[in-house]
Amino acid sequence: MRELAVVALSGGLDSCVATAIARDLGFELALLHADYGQLTEARERRAFGEIADFYGTPPARRLVISFENLRKIGGSALTDPAIALPEGDLDRPGIPASYVPFRNAHLLSTAVSWAEVLGATAIFVGFVEEDSSGYPDCRETFLKSFEAAANLGTRPDTQLVFHAPLIHSRKAEIVRQGLALGAPLQLSWSCYRNEDKACGRCDSCLLRLRGFREAGAEDLIPYGEL
Repeated sequence: MRELAVVALSGGLDSCVATAIARDLGFELALLHADYGQLTEARERRAFGEIADFYGTPPARRLVISFENLRKIGGSALTDPAIALPEGDLDRPGIPASYVPFRNAHLLSTAVSWAEVLGATAIFVGFVEEDSSGYPDCRETFLKSFEAAANLGTRPDTQLVFHAPLIHSRKAEIVRQGLALGAPLQLSWSCYRNEDKACGRCDSCLLRLRGFREAGAEDLIPYGEL
């Protein structure tokens, strides 16, 4: 019987490829999606469902969790309508307005709880440190610290290994790896702003477009005028 991995699947490019990697390594998949009131949650959830369908993940191993508290707390352009989402600028210093304060700690905590119930041995995330928007909770040092805390705070027979296989990859490398693994990149959604056609102007769209361009591949999701 194959080991089980809980995979955090937002529906975006990176988490889609992380899902493909977990499957390629031989894991059965349990897919976790977080609804924290983000602007494009409906589109992201559709991507989650379509990617889960692609990998044949049964309904019992699909979990959508509401982090409504993050929307109520606010502090991010993705969750608080009073904070404008700026035009993308990949050279902008500092932490961007799209950062959701400590979001990934909530995500990882839920993944650990579910993994313990399911008897999973691994947690996969699509965190990217070197070619991302500069979110502090996507760093390798944060993830390793959380892994240690998780194994201290669970049953003695729960031994979880956290995997962030893309953490030091550039976006072009992620695209190439996804294509090599047959990941359904065309089902993923990265835009922070729109749910019909990607805006092509937010940080997430700019990173995605640059990745496909540098990989010499075509991005098959719809975009508005670029």
